[in-house]
Amino acid sequence: MTTDAPLVPREILFGNPERIAPCISPDGQRLAWIAPHEGVLNVWIGGTDLSDARVVTADRDRGIRTVAWAHDGRHLLYIQDEGGDENWRLHAVDLESGTDRDLTPFDDVQARVAALDKAFPDDVLVELNRENPELHDVYRLHLPTGELEKIFDNPGFVMSVVDASFEVRGGVAPTAEGGMTIMVRDTPDDDWRTLVEVPPEDALATGPITFTEDGTALWLLSSIDANAGRLMRHDLATDTATEIAADPRYDVTDVRLDPDTREVQWVSFLRERLHHEAIDDAITGDLEFLASAEHGDLQVLDEDHADRNWVVAYIRDDGPTRYHLYDRDRRELVFLFEDRPALAPYDLAPMEPVRFTARDGLELHGYLSHPPGVGARDLPMVLLVHGGPWHRDAWGYHPEVQWLTNRGYLVLQVNFRGSTGYGKAHLNAGDKQWGGAMHDDLVDAVRWVVDRGDADADRVAIYGGSYGGYAALVGATFTPELFACGVDLVGPSNLKTLIESVPPYWQPMIAQFHNRVGNPETEEDFLWERSPLSRVHEVSIPLLIAQGANDPRVKQAESEQFVAALRERGIDHEYLLFEDEGHGFAKPENRMRFYAAMESFLATHLGGREER
Repeated sequence: MTTDAPLVPREILFGNPERIAPCISPDGQRLAWIAPHEGVLNVWIGGTDLSDARVVTADRDRGIRTVAWAHDGRHLLYIQDEGGDENWRLHAVDLESGTDRDLTPFDDVQARVAALDKAFPDDVLVELNRENPELHDVYRLHLPTGELEKIFDNPGFVMSVVDASFEVRGGVAPTAEGGMTIMVRDTPDDDWRTLVEVPPEDALATGPITFTEDGTALWLLSSIDANAGRLMRHDLATDTATEIAADPRYDVTDVRLDPDTREVQWVSFLRERLHHEAIDDAITGDLEFLASAEHGDLQVLDEDHADRNWVVAYIRDDGPTRYHLYDRDRRELVFLFEDRPALAPYDLAPMEPVRFTARDGLELHGYLSHPPGVGARDLPMVLLVHGGPWHRDAWGYHPEVQWLTNRGYLVLQVNFRGSTGYGKAHLNAGDKQWGGAMHDDLVDAVRWVVDRGDADADRVAIYGGSYGGYAALVGATFTPELFACGVDLVGPSNLKTLIESVPPYWQPMIAQFHNRVGNPETEEDFLWERSPLSRVHEVSIPLLIAQGANDPRVKQAESEQFVAALRERGIDHEYLLFEDEGHGFAKPENRMRFYAAMESFLATHLGGREER
């Protein structure tokens, strides 16, 4: 049985949103947001009631996806790369003159914003890897003139931490064993000293956030001596750490600091749903009001300088994101807009949190989404595998989930071992398990749903991007009997060449790749055994493979070598190369091309519906 609900057009699901990313000016009088202009996402501004809206950028290519107010209230900041190469450049739009300046106009250099602070409204601290592609030095950028002054030569940090005086006083240095050293200095003139030695098993769940307002302590997340990442306050003088918030199973995923005092207002845990825990009693009433005022998971996106007006979003699983302006003094929530209001007429699928036990006893969590109006029996299913893999699936609106369920497919998402958010035991259980127990978890998940009677065992597809693309290739080569077809988006096929070709700014962290995936110098045979390319002769199911030519993370060669092997053996496949994309799709026309091809592919091999 398939759903008879109206088809949601791909354009509504994967085309440009109507409006996204609202942020409020420092004086609380204006909003900026991102919306299409002549078919391309650009930055707009207007009043807090969206009146007098006007576009202030003129991108005609990839579109702009992030925007923030500078603290001077005069400039809007955004980053942009070229063709998906992730060499980000920082741009500033002067709202008085109307000029749009590229503030970091350097080829093959990646710009990252290190700090914005309302105490320094005319300046931005920017990290640039101009002198060494592996390391980002810190520069002070003066917005009125565009002058760049280097203020910090990076001694080997993968992250720099700025204090309330706009000085670099903290850093994270990787160790040869795959751990980290969190370092501090008491003043910019003092020597660096070690604050925390982070062992390899804690490296992905431990790290600094920022300094306290007086600079005497460091806020940090730490899983040291615990399973899950806790919020800690580490006093620099006494070298003592105090636990502020913790959960035995789930990592702290976000920390909200008071913009003036830098004291903690609340922390967030991403369990089955997003949960906020107030630390400052003065904030409890705000969180309780906002939690009851709308349906969905609350996110606070921005605030004005007075911290009286907040921009908030409500994430829903079965509808578009709804943005509001919240007046804290009046306890008043004013609706702004939805990102995709065209979804309103359609019946969308809710996301059901599920849990089950893997073959070795590890408890796994995920989400199951059913086609609207269809009984949950013997349905064709798509196993949608998240990327990373040091990431996780979460509850909320997911365009691919809604698209697939609307076409008649059951959708299964699994936070397999190696996924983040569930504590380090779950995370570290994925070490050296690419193509091993991590894939076993996916296999066990499929069999669990089939055994429940929800899915038809003969009509299961595996699809994902990045690590999820690798998982799709593993499914086609290691366990082809389980799947009817597979779709790989920018997935690696050879783990040795993947690790040997990481971007230069990932090179300082290469020991973590060696610990969690494998070392090409000492474990070449092991990596080859876990590489889909080594078993390409086992492929017996049709494959759709898509790749961005400018991808800096998973190079084009990862797809090309696998496709060449398929061609040599005459194995059924389709290959799409996107010359103007990187690690995923920025351009809506490319998304349309990919999803149209995938929809037709799935309809052919699983029997779902297709928009023509």
